[in-house]
Amino acid sequence: MRCREDELNRFGEELGRALRAPAVIGLSGELGTGKTTLVQAICRGLGARALATSPTYALVHHYDAADAAVYHVDCYRLTVPDQARDLGFDDMVREGAIVLIEWPERAGPWAPPLDRHFQLSYGEEPDARELGEIR
Repeated sequence: MRCREDELNRFGEELGRALRAPAVIGLSGELGTGKTTLVQAICRGLGARALATSPTYALVHHYDAADAAVYHVDCYRLTVPDQARDLGFDDMVREGAIVLIEWPERAGPWAPPLDRHFQLSYGEEPDARELGEIR
């Protein structure tokens, strides 16, 4: 689907409203394609009580939402999959949380199974993005 930022936000908010815990969502794509923007919109749809920010340096951020805990994990800085071993994925899943993972492919076998996986890429125009679901 081709989309601009407002459409990406609308999609994310709708997805967030529809999500039920536990759920694991993967977001893949190049830097700057809108993964964190999509996470922020999903969190708004979930009723998160704080603005989602990029956890690039912290790797994991936790948010309280209306019906479940939400974890936003950014695996971009992982250089090898084994670095994901200590991120606490097992605890997040056991807790019954909603887990939003940017760059899940970098976590390799340590990432929990994804319920849904989205790919974002640059569109033909500078402010356009392509959003697709990987099945």
